Amino acid sequence: MIQIHDEVILILDFGSQYTQLIARRIREQGAYSEIKPYNISINEIKKIAPKGIILSGGPSSVYAANAPLIKKEIFELDVPVLGICYGLQLACHILGGKVAKADQREYGHANMDTVMPDPFLTGIESSTKVWMSHGDRVEKLPENFRVLAKTSNSPYCIIKHNDKNIYGLQFHPEVAHTNQGNVFLRNFVYQIAGCNGDWSPQSFVQNSIKSIQDQVGAKKVICGLSGGVDSSVAAVLVHKALGDNLTCVFVDNGLLRSGEAQSVKDVFKSHFQINFRYVNASNNFLSRLINVIDPEKKRKIIGDEFIKTFEKVANDIKDVEYLVQGTLYPDVIESVSTKGPSAVIKTHHNVGGLPEKMNLKLIEPLRELFKDEVRQVGRELGLPEFILERHPFPGPGLAVRILGEVTQERLELLRRADKIYMRELHDSGWYHKTWQAFAVLLPVNTVGVMGDERTYESVVALRAVTSEDAMTADWAKLPPLLLGKIANRIINEVKGINRVVYDISSKPPGTIEWE
Repeated sequence: MIQIHDEVILILDFGSQYTQLIARRIREQGAYSEIKPYNISINEIKKIAPKGIILSGGPSSVYAANAPLIKKEIFELDVPVLGICYGLQLACHILGGKVAKADQREYGHANMDTVMPDPFLTGIESSTKVWMSHGDRVEKLPENFRVLAKTSNSPYCIIKHNDKNIYGLQFHPEVAHTNQGNVFLRNFVYQIAGCNGDWSPQSFVQNSIKSIQDQVGAKKVICGLSGGVDSSVAAVLVHKALGDNLTCVFVDNGLLRSGEAQSVKDVFKSHFQINFRYVNASNNFLSRLINVIDPEKKRKIIGDEFIKTFEKVANDIKDVEYLVQGTLYPDVIESVSTKGPSAVIKTHHNVGGLPEKMNLKLIEPLRELFKDEVRQVGRELGLPEFILERHPFPGPGLAVRILGEVTQERLELLRRADKIYMRELHDSGWYHKTWQAFAVLLPVNTVGVMGDERTYESVVALRAVTSEDAMTADWAKLPPLLLGKIANRIINEVKGINRVVYDISSKPPGTIEWE
């Protein structure tokens, strides 16, 4: 995509678990932020022309042999720089200071006291709690740096260059545990970097429409529409830009929830005046999944089959050159280690699952958005709440909620159990209190007793989590009576299931989906 923001706060990622949180917090201040790997070239930084640069935290020690480092030229670009934790230590290390292993590691809350005024400290209390997470500390400042704040264990808790807008924080302002964390970030964005604040759902829509028009011109585009939040917002946004040059393709892969295919057809044919094509390709998908157990193979197969299906439809539409996908930021972060020295967790069908050769160019207008931002953009576009408030549904569908082989029989068991689960969550008011909830069919049978007879049937696991952006999540504390009612209904109404369990794992260490 063409750059669509006049103001960018550039975040260089050194592998911190909080890097994505920094990006979110900056956007909450009304400024657009973008994450790039720490080793981005100076020329690329100049092309981005950021209003400010943030150096993220990271797990390394700056003095280690293989520590991720940056060039000194970054500090000579006449662009404000803010180093956070590892970023502060890195700035000191490169500019002539000394960083060493701390005698006393500092994790958790610390009381910080300011020692001199500065625009960066506007609105900051003279004594406040901050969140520390480091085993190294600065022993000696580089020349021309001064101290703005300290803690009992970090004499250089906040530092600043005497003549340049180079700042460093030993703590993490992006986490909720730092009392005035958003004030620090807001001060950097507006007081130091001089941003005007051009990031909002309205500006995103306006800028994206122009960018899409500039990119595509009069060419034809198809969109893979699932009916979920992401693809629906992407489809309406591109339709705003291109009108009838967009054709939405809904592929029934045989892996959808109960009644979902008909629901999507009804919504997009009646509610939106968008070119819509329904393709029933369930036999193709299910035949390729026979005897496939490995979840990564499932994702690759499904991704490949999606693209093949889209390309077949595209051949019937003259001049189609682009494919729209509702890829989100967490998809990219978890799939590919392009943002910094981070581990690949799993591939997503619309990121890592793409075949190496594809005849269509990609348009991913939501690629740098978090889920809550997508919903905000959707409201700006006028999408109805019943679409925007739907829980996330994985691209590979029920294939990754059926552990083991995917068969028609197992799909039907899961659909019926999941339908009961969703109905009870809606009726109880818990659906909108959770970020995501679903049922998982396990590849085991257990012994049960029904009507004085022995049964040996399947097990369903229920999953419900609370979250802000899916980067981290906690298990939802559903009431025991509600869980009991759901389990009782599933066991009584779904023949073939005789046991229900509830997943109380958080993310991390687990992921939200089981596969």
